[in-house]
Amino acid sequence: MRICRSGAVIGLVSALALTGPAAALDSASRPAQSRSASEAFASAKDAMRSGVRNYNAGDKAGAVKALEYAADQGYPLALWKLGRMYADGDGVSQDELKAFEYFSRIADDNADEAPDSQRAGIVASAFVALGTFFLDGIKGSYVAANPERAVEMFQYAAAYFGDSTAQYSLARLYLEGTGTDRDPRQAARWLNLAAEKGHHPAQALLGQILMNGQGVPRQPARGLMWLSIAKEGADPKRDGWISSLYSEAFEASTESDRRTALAFLEQFQAKRR
Repeated sequence: MRICRSGAVIGLVSALALTGPAAALDSASRPAQSRSASEAFASAKDAMRSGVRNYNAGDKAGAVKALEYAADQGYPLALWKLGRMYADGDGVSQDELKAFEYFSRIADDNADEAPDSQRAGIVASAFVALGTFFLDGIKGSYVAANPERAVEMFQYAAAYFGDSTAQYSLARLYLEGTGTDRDPRQAARWLNLAAEKGHHPAQALLGQILMNGQGVPRQPARGLMWLSIAKEGADPKRDGWISSLYSEAFEASTESDRRTALAFLEQFQAKRR
């Protein structure tokens, strides 16, 4: 797996897969699957389309069959969709190791994908998923917890692809000092990049840091602005913590801070019109 374009870190996940006791993507298991699927699909592209249609129609078993054929041909979107299905137990038995290996194939084969290409988002998402797996490891498998590798996965997706979820995840590790030295200023930098892209959890966490002055100069008005933006854009059912942070910050702020935050908010919105 690459963390730099020189290839210094290429092959990490591939090497892990080779040592796994029952690698989900072992090439030895592919020929029979491919021969069977090839009778039903004219091409990998056709299989991908069929997989999407079946999935949307609720035929998860048919979707898996089609997506496996497309994935066997190296289709990144099919690999990603299968990875997500196995990670979430969506229409299949949950299997984090299979998910890890699908995401690994994407990362190993497409790490140098141009950041502005159509597939860049898929590749960046695969790196983020791998970083998440490396944080805690996968119980009962050869994938051990490795926070330092998690930092590298998030760092690559954050810096090379500019992925906002990776930037947010990396910032949290800098805040906690997990897998790297604790560095609130670096955390704030990555949170700001993600916040500017509309990542609501990053906006909320950045707002909290600025409100409280956690390792950075205290800027309550700007912090309240970010919390306000996050609250307006977040899902109240899924992200209730954001509303709670905003309420706490609003109550703790002065009238002057609130007026200044409103002015900052108007400037922020004007730049995006």
